[in-house]
Order: sequence, then C-alpha cells, then structure tokens
Amino acid sequence: MQQKTTILKYTKLTVLTVFFGLMSISTFAQKIKIDGVAVVIGKNIVLDSDIEKFKQEVDARSEGKITISDCEMLEKLMQQKLLAHHAIVDSVTVSEAEISGRVDRSVEYFTQQYGSLDKVIKAYGFNDLDDLKKELYTVQKENVLIEKEQQNITEKIDVTPEEVRLYFNGLKKNEELPEFPAEIELAQIVLNAAPTKEENDRIVTKLTEIKKQIEEGASFKMKAIINSDDPGVTQNGGRYEVTKDSPFIKEFKEMAFSLDIGQVSKPFKSDFGYHLMQLHEVKGNMRVASHILMQPDIPDTRLKDTQQRAEQIAKDIREGAITFADAVKKYSEDKETKNNGGVIVNPYSGETKFDLTRMDPALYARVAELKKGELSDVFFDQNRNGEKMFKFIVMKDRTDTHIADLVEDYVKVQDLALRKKREETITKWAKGKIKDTYIKMSEVHSKCSFEKNWKKEISK
Repeated sequence: MQQKTTILKYTKLTVLTVFFGLMSISTFAQKIKIDGVAVVIGKNIVLDSDIEKFKQEVDARSEGKITISDCEMLEKLMQQKLLAHHAIVDSVTVSEAEISGRVDRSVEYFTQQYGSLDKVIKAYGFNDLDDLKKELYTVQKENVLIEKEQQNITEKIDVTPEEVRLYFNGLKKNEELPEFPAEIELAQIVLNAAPTKEENDRIVTKLTEIKKQIEEGASFKMKAIINSDDPGVTQNGGRYEVTKDSPFIKEFKEMAFSLDIGQVSKPFKSDFGYHLMQLHEVKGNMRVASHILMQPDIPDTRLKDTQQRAEQIAKDIREGAITFADAVKKYSEDKETKNNGGVIVNPYSGETKFDLTRMDPALYARVAELKKGELSDVFFDQNRNGEKMFKFIVMKDRTDTHIADLVEDYVKVQDLALRKKREETITKWAKGKIKDTYIKMSEVHSKCSFEKNWKKEISK
C-alpha cells in the first residue's frame, strides 16, 4: 500500500531538470579523463560517464526515492540536450546577469556543502576560483537556455480547477497522494558593519602608493602576493583572463577594458573592497590583467556597535514598538531582501520556501525551533565578499510534514498538475523535433528501449 509517496514520483522530469542544474558541475569537473561518447544531439554530447554520475546524484539527492536505469537516464539527458540544441536554433538569448547570478549561487551552494571554497576547488580538480567560475558559467548558460526553451514551449499551458480536482482524485484513488515535507518561510534584517571613512582612506592611500611604486618599476606580481587579499593570489599572482562574458564583477570588467597595455589603474571600489589593476595583454576580445585587492579592516568597536543596534531593533520588534516589516524598510541593509519585506529566497530553488530537512546546517540550527512569528537571536555573519554583518531572522510561516489535502494544499497540487501537463507537452514537442535533429548514438546505447524514437526507426 502506497499511502505516502513523494512528490518526486509525479514530477520526475521536472525534478531531474532541477537536479541537473546542481549536478552538472560534476560532469564538467572531470576535464582530463578520456571518455566515451554515448550520443551526439546536434552539437551537444552525452558522455558514458555522465549517465552513471547523474544516476548516482539522483539517487543521493532523492534519498533513494527515484530509481532510474541507464537507458532511462540517457533518455532524460538526451531530452535536455535536445532542448539546449533547439534553444540555439530558435535564437533564445540569455543575459550575463542571469548567468552570473546563478554562478554566484552555485559557488555559495558548493561552499556550504564542502565547508570552504578551497575544499570545493580541490574536490572538483579546479585550479582556482576563476577556473571554477568559468566551468560553472558554461553549465549555467546551458541550464538557462534549456529553461527558456521549456518556457517557450509551455508558455500557453494552464490547468483549470476541474483538471486539478481530477488530477488529485486520480492520485487519491490509486493511493498515491504525495507527502509534502515540512516547509518554512524566513525573513531577515541585516546590519552591515561597515569600515570607517578613515580606514577606507587608509586603503586608498596604500594602493595609491603601490601604484606609484609599480609605475617606477616594482613588480606588480610581487606587490600582489605581498598585499592582495584575493585568496587566489598565491596561485596566479592576481593575474586573470577577462572577457565581457567572464563571470567577474562589473567594476572589474569595466576597468580591464578601459586600460591601455601596461597602464596601472587608480584605486577603484567594488563589493569585495578596493582594487588596483594593470593591463598586460590584449588578445582579441580578451584582456589579460592583474589586480591587487585590499579589504578594509573593521575595528571591534564598530562590530560591537553594529551588534548592539541589531539587538535593540530585535528588542523593539518583540515589544511591539515597531513591526518587522517597517523595521526592514527602515533599518535593513541587505540589497537582496530589503525591498521584499526581508524575505529570504532559497538559493537552490529560487523560491521563498525552504524544505526544513534540506537546509544549510548553520541556518537550520538557528531556525529549527522557531515558531511562526518568532525571532532568532542576533548573530554574526560574513559573506564571500568579506563583508561583515549582524542579522536576525523571523519565522514568517511554517507547515509540518503531511499528506496532500486538496483544500489546504491546493496551490501545490495545482503546481503538480501543471507540471505534469507541461511535461506531457514537452514530451510531445520532443517527439516532433527528434525527426529533424542530427542524432548519433553509440552501438551499445542503441540497444536501449526508449519512450521516444531517438533511434529514428521506421515503423513497419
């Protein structure tokens, strides 16, 4: 009797698509290994190793709730590559901002999984953060293309209330109602512990002096190794290859493309701190440049003052002197959440809901015991840019693990029904596109039985 099944079963294709967005780095990370080609679709390939890697990841991430054969996984991968191929054919465009944002979220995700950025770089065999970001950029660009092509295919698809009811009743009749996990919605107030004006001025003065020394003949590389706060400086001396599509911050790219060869920039500011840059080479659309990053120190007194301010704001909210929503507008300094009521977006799903069992352990520890409407204690945090801050979190909403109910979970059931209908639409689209798409399959995998006619066999 299958009274309690998971949502995964009814949205297999959609779930796998989400998984692919997180898992693809594993495929790209094995850059040296010679591998067999399972199938070519247009200009896209699926490697033999991809099939096994993705199978293992699906099993791990679904906690064994999704089982899939080699042939099934190959078909899912082929459909992804088919979507990517036709996105290019259909002139689907993606913005650099879309891709860069995803790259940053991916870096954060893997850093949380492994505990540090250095461990991520080592685990996946990359040379440095720049190398990692280049690979992630390629992965996420394809992911965005796939998603946009899917959106174009299914943009007119919708479900009526009657279709939702019929879908739910079908699951209920077959004793296959999904179990929805415990979910929470969080919001935060963040106060940045900013450096003093005097400290900022000290950094600028220091970089200006270094600039003068370099212009008088000092080695930029040595100055970078001695002075730069860039964690990759010991490996590359602060030297990077920059294109307009590279996943670097805007200020960094703009400066690289504004300098003449040999020129040393004035100190300039970004979210990471203050930079000094020298342009070494121009290779077509590529600029080869070195930089020195210096991050201002924040005195303990400034940290203490910021903590006390945050604790006072939290106290005022608890005592009813100000609402959380008004406090966010008045005090919060977080760019991403200040204008949406402080609501924290799940970096892995892009939604505001968090599965309580699939959260960053540090965040889980702070909010797991909170009831709806309760505030966490004020705590210190530091982002990958080196920015220091104090924050506290409110539990905006919380639901426990439960079997799907049509009334209470109508929106979720509606979403499942819509996903199923969209999957069916994409499947129909794929069957039509296979006919006019170049597909070459290895002899081994041509023995698979597929739902779609990937082998382009002629019906007798």
